[in-house]
Amino acid sequence: MSPTRTSVDTDLTEALSRILDARWTCRQFRPEPVPRDTVERLLQLAQRTPSWCNTQPWHVHLTEGAATERLRTELLAHVQSHPPAPDFPFPTQYTGAYRQRRRECGLQLYTSLDIPKSDQGRTLQQLLRNFELFDAPHAAIITTEADLGVYGAVDCGLYINTFLLAAQSLGLAAAPQAALASYSDFLRDHFGIPDNRRVVAGISFGYADPDHPVNSFRTTRETPENAVTWYTD
Repeated sequence: MSPTRTSVDTDLTEALSRILDARWTCRQFRPEPVPRDTVERLLQLAQRTPSWCNTQPWHVHLTEGAATERLRTELLAHVQSHPPAPDFPFPTQYTGAYRQRRRECGLQLYTSLDIPKSDQGRTLQQLLRNFELFDAPHAAIITTEADLGVYGAVDCGLYINTFLLAAQSLGLAAAPQAALASYSDFLRDHFGIPDNRRVVAGISFGYADPDHPVNSFRTTRETPENAVTWYTD
């Protein structure tokens, strides 16, 4: 029997809605680490991610303590002296609505920090904050099996989404970062990642600094009416 409006668990729906509405990308973290049991619970929740044929292709390289500081220091130094070398090609261009949404997000970011468009020095400095992990106490590098191709990468995208929502439910903040994957060669060497693995993205996470201006803005979302085409006949 199909579920009716009255039989749907509205409490679950409301809980999911609150998590989705509250989640945001944190760009400045407090220094204190997340307790190990909380991180383990986060990983348990993320592991429930669905995947193509249940392949579960993700593997996570996760840092804490001195390992995070070493990653932060060495990655920043590498970025400033080496060209990007991602495992997956980045977008060739942004056009139309995609370009507009990207520009809106960038404008919100730099406005929050009072960085004018003409200030290339401070703009670059903020860009490099990605590789300092926004001072987060933890980083997670998500990799997939090379042989699984695009489907493995898509499954890892689902994993990242579950990770972000699980973090929000646990009172944590997180920043999904494609920027980290732009230096996959460094990450492969740094973590000893096997050649059969591909770096998809990174996630910096911990506790948000609520008083920092960079954490003051929230991005918008398109309406379903403009994102869905219905077919009824």
